[in-house]
Amino acid sequence: MLLQKEREDVVRYGKMLITHGLTKGTGGNISILNREAGLFAISPSGIDYFETEPEDVVVMDLEGRVVDGKRKPSSEHELHRIFYVKREDIDAVVHTHSVYSTVLAVLREELPASSYLVAFAGGPNVRCGDYASFGTRELAEATCRAMEGRNAALMANHGLVAGGKDILNAFNIAEQIEGCAEVYVKARMIGKPVLLDDEEMDRMVDAFRYSYGQKKKKEDM
Repeated sequence: MLLQKEREDVVRYGKMLITHGLTKGTGGNISILNREAGLFAISPSGIDYFETEPEDVVVMDLEGRVVDGKRKPSSEHELHRIFYVKREDIDAVVHTHSVYSTVLAVLREELPASSYLVAFAGGPNVRCGDYASFGTRELAEATCRAMEGRNAALMANHGLVAGGKDILNAFNIAEQIEGCAEVYVKARMIGKPVLLDDEEMDRMVDAFRYSYGQKKKKEDM
């Protein structure tokens, strides 16, 4: 099966969207790029995550054509494709309808530096892109602009998107940013959140980029 590992990972992480509270029903979508092959695996449209099998996952090329799979790809395949074409640092994309990120997206507000964990997004804030209808190239372009220099962006009146060097990192960013959004929204219910300054956030971005997590040993590479 073409891109078997990528398809299996899309199925696995699709279930995690539900179990980790990042979407409901069939909302959201996941894709993983095989850059060497120039192909990406993307979740199918409108199928329950717990009923999705690897063969249901659709394989597309970077021109947006289906090259393998009998199912219809996610309606947001343009959103995923644009990052693989324009961002060499992104090989996996996770799009969620997580509640607190979507609350900010409905307000069309950014997520500011309310926590050092916002630095997982690659900058001092998470911007909110301009509104466009779901599944359109206009939405893909607006979201890509909002995510320039970042690993995450809010989608106006819609949700959250995160990208990473692999699916583990992309999913972790989506989950961390949703956690920050929840804390920020709840803090605003009580008072005015105190934000971290740019200097501290620059330190945090560097820390997450260069020293956070386990590093591969030479023999593992």
